Amino acid sequence: MRDMYPEIEPSETGMLDVGDGQHIYWEISGNLTGKPVVFLHGGPGGGTSPAHRRLFDPEKYRIVLFDQRGCGLSIPHASAPEADLSVNTTWHLVRDIEKLREHLRVDRWQVFGGSWGSTLALAYAETHPDRVTELVLRGIFTLRPVELEWFYEGGASVLFPDLWEQFVAAAPHGSPGRYIAEFGRLLDDPDPAVHGPAAIAWSRWESSTITLLPQADTIARFTEPEYATAFARIENHYFRHGGWFTEEQLIRESSKLAGIPAVIVQGRYDICTPVMTAWDLHRAWPEATLTIVDDAGHAFDEPGILAELLAATDRFAETPRDAGE
Repeated sequence: MRDMYPEIEPSETGMLDVGDGQHIYWEISGNLTGKPVVFLHGGPGGGTSPAHRRLFDPEKYRIVLFDQRGCGLSIPHASAPEADLSVNTTWHLVRDIEKLREHLRVDRWQVFGGSWGSTLALAYAETHPDRVTELVLRGIFTLRPVELEWFYEGGASVLFPDLWEQFVAAAPHGSPGRYIAEFGRLLDDPDPAVHGPAAIAWSRWESSTITLLPQADTIARFTEPEYATAFARIENHYFRHGGWFTEEQLIRESSKLAGIPAVIVQGRYDICTPVMTAWDLHRAWPEATLTIVDDAGHAFDEPGILAELLAATDRFAETPRDAGE
């Protein structure tokens, strides 16, 4: 089994004012003169963790992590009742990535994203293909209606009827096809007695189903009240708006990625972001290498997925950088 790289601490940190009253936390670790890579976390609303630094060889990479608007160490935090999510959209985040790239004086960088991070990576790379050296993607998610209906409107209940029953109990006025909307109504309520239980139920459902086998520490982290509130609010906000994408946009526009070396890693038993979406993307973009890990679910640190991700970042670490970097 392949281990992640050793634990490291960031050598630089900062808060970047990206406008709209939003400040995003960023950090750099590894080799300050190494190959730039930006890590895009999941959720949306999941935030980064020290483990994410360990996906990259610290002797070869200049590792950039940041917390997207409203979560992690970025401010204002979406757990606050007065948080304004109207300025938190996919296209705000795409612009934030560009502002961070310019702030750090990076010409081009590798883009790494899993789950929602794969969504944002595709959106960014299709908007700014000239700024991307390579793409490493995991657990492909594009916010198509069929994907949202599967996981949040009842499809996945055929595999987890017990967990689904707990989930929908927190939204007793919901119904199939309306659970995202009903949770949105509850999560928008400023009263903690209303939004708190809904946030924990939403986060418990997701954290209980993203690993091949249940992981108590993952569930505990997701259901910590402040984390759960920001996570559930941001996710639900994005899902209610379909990510601000047109129909099939990310897959349809994958032709814009021509010439960018790319690896897609997908768990066969990924319940959260089923393999169908990775397959559809690969059919539209056969230039990308797709690896389906047969004994894995969704999480990046499941052994088979982790080994493939590390193999990809190690291989791309040897790709020459442009002189302008």
